[in-house]
Amino acid sequence: MVDVILGLQWGDEGKGKIVDYFAPNYDVIARFQGGANAGHTLYVNGQKVVLHQIPSGIFHEDKINLIGNGVVLDAVTLKKECEKVASMGIDYKKNLYISERAHLILPTHRALDKASELAKGNEKIGSTLKGIGPAYMDKTGRNGLRVGDLLDKGFISQYIKIRLKHQRLLDSYNFQEDISAWEDEFFESIELLRDFKIVNGEYFINDKIQQGKKVLAEGAQGSMLDVDFGTFPFVTSSSTISAGVCTGLGIAPQKIIDVFGVSKAYCTRVGSGPFPTELNDETGELIRKIGSEFGATTGRPRRCGWIDLVALNFACMINGVTKIIMTKTDILDTLPELNVCTSYKINGEEKNYVPFQMTQVKIDPVFKSFEGWQTDITAMSEYDSLPQNMKNYIDYINKFLKVPVKFISNGPGRDQIILA
Repeated sequence: MVDVILGLQWGDEGKGKIVDYFAPNYDVIARFQGGANAGHTLYVNGQKVVLHQIPSGIFHEDKINLIGNGVVLDAVTLKKECEKVASMGIDYKKNLYISERAHLILPTHRALDKASELAKGNEKIGSTLKGIGPAYMDKTGRNGLRVGDLLDKGFISQYIKIRLKHQRLLDSYNFQEDISAWEDEFFESIELLRDFKIVNGEYFINDKIQQGKKVLAEGAQGSMLDVDFGTFPFVTSSSTISAGVCTGLGIAPQKIIDVFGVSKAYCTRVGSGPFPTELNDETGELIRKIGSEFGATTGRPRRCGWIDLVALNFACMINGVTKIIMTKTDILDTLPELNVCTSYKINGEEKNYVPFQMTQVKIDPVFKSFEGWQTDITAMSEYDSLPQNMKNYIDYINKFLKVPVKFISNGPGRDQIILA
């Protein structure tokens, strides 16, 4: 059986902690898409750790961790992650496997990402400049290099061929930056990569399923950044929804049982793009400050706003969400009033759907107000002990989405999760 944990908003929902919390119940934890633009923050023995590519089950030493074929792998970032994990006493090579079909991010992918974003000027999409988009473009263009190619004697000649192709594109952008240091890092890092357990990921994971092992598929980014269903073009380059589990790991749809959707009790977004419930005021700044809302990968301040139930309902629909996990509820502890967006007013008419192109219409969010609970909930461990105003807030969301909020995170610690 396979269960899925993925984000329902624009990423940064706190998926890393949630995967870490659920990991003891599974045998295999597998990343199925994205790249080093993901930042999953965990607190292990009081120490903050940010994982970008390694599955969040790595700190459970008896669990198998697989980086699936749907991931684009940054060897340089992976090397740094491994060094961090090793410094915490974890033998990452013991239980970390990499699919041979995962595509590699090359130094020239990073350069192309930067050159492309600079060329867009005011229309830039807010890329993390990690080379993710160009790597996926090479994948769909059938030009990419994959992890399995590292084991081929002709790898260097394959690399040179792609590099020359990329150089012509960089010349067209008039990109002059010297990337030789990036290449030095890359070739040093792929030597480490060759020592990993490189496997045929689809046979590997299906064999585990046939053995009766329980698999937890871990998503990166969020549903509203999906390349098909997100707020295009301000999206990531991969399929962030539950359908991406099948193509990103090589498993059949009927193997998926539960889809756990993770949502903050409010909403955030990093980078450019539409954000109907954004708060450009003192309340938004307060949420950012209390919630430490700065990107785990880039450090950029996150845009903050009220929870958007129109977008959340859309995300639940396209993912087939069976249970919702609400995170960072404690960040709202001090607010006297809370709002939830229940519909969009577009051209004077109330709509309950996400429009084709959010940037082409003016959206005025319609809000329903709730009294805040103004109580410190971080030490609470039982649902019955939560303040009534908080229960009212969650109950309304349950009824609106018709999907139950089953878990409530009330702090960053591993044990700060309440079963509803």
